Amino acid sequence: MSQDNLLECVEILTGPNPTHSVVWLHGLGADGNDFAPIVPELRLPESLAVRFIFPHAPVQPVTINGGMAMRAWYDILVPNLVRIEDEKGIRQSEKNVDALIQREVARGIPTENIVLAGFSQGCAMTLHTGLRTPYKLAGLMALSGYLPLMDMADKDRHSANAHTPVFMAHGSFDPVVVIARAEASHQKLTSLGYSVQWHTYPMQHSVCPEEIRDMSAFLNKVLV
Repeated sequence: MSQDNLLECVEILTGPNPTHSVVWLHGLGADGNDFAPIVPELRLPESLAVRFIFPHAPVQPVTINGGMAMRAWYDILVPNLVRIEDEKGIRQSEKNVDALIQREVARGIPTENIVLAGFSQGCAMTLHTGLRTPYKLAGLMALSGYLPLMDMADKDRHSANAHTPVFMAHGSFDPVVVIARAEASHQKLTSLGYSVQWHTYPMQHSVCPEEIRDMSAFLNKVLV
């Protein structure tokens, strides 16, 4: 993907001349503005200059929502989420996210200083892309989502992030991505040898203060 075709993004810098980046992918129907307000709450050190990148997913029809067009990383075909998956759409979004990582490298950020994060569909793309990218990342932060194309993960994964820390968080009352789906993804990642921090919270498909506190601790560890 050329620089001209990169996804539009909201960008927030915590200081001049950033040395680290966080690429944060939103959920279905949202956009890059969704998680931008969370940056101050993460309480990163003032001495650490981070570029937060919140891309907007493309607008496309979503089958499960009656074909309504909305921002989505891939189509959702059935309520089960994984019985039938939009492999083509997932892999196209993988390329789009990879292009954003490559732009950060072009802007002087080593991949080892880049965290890939996401919520819901953005979480799915974070795990999917993080396992497959040939660039060593600082960490993966996966919120209220799951690992798509799970049966292909072992074959497709790249060794670059075999030891990259993974933060997974989920609401125990989530009606959108049921916790069993996330637990299965957690178990799959663990069986493949990934180091996963697994957190659950008494919430639905959302984010809570305790989760933000734990995300802050994770980012302060992998970025500093």
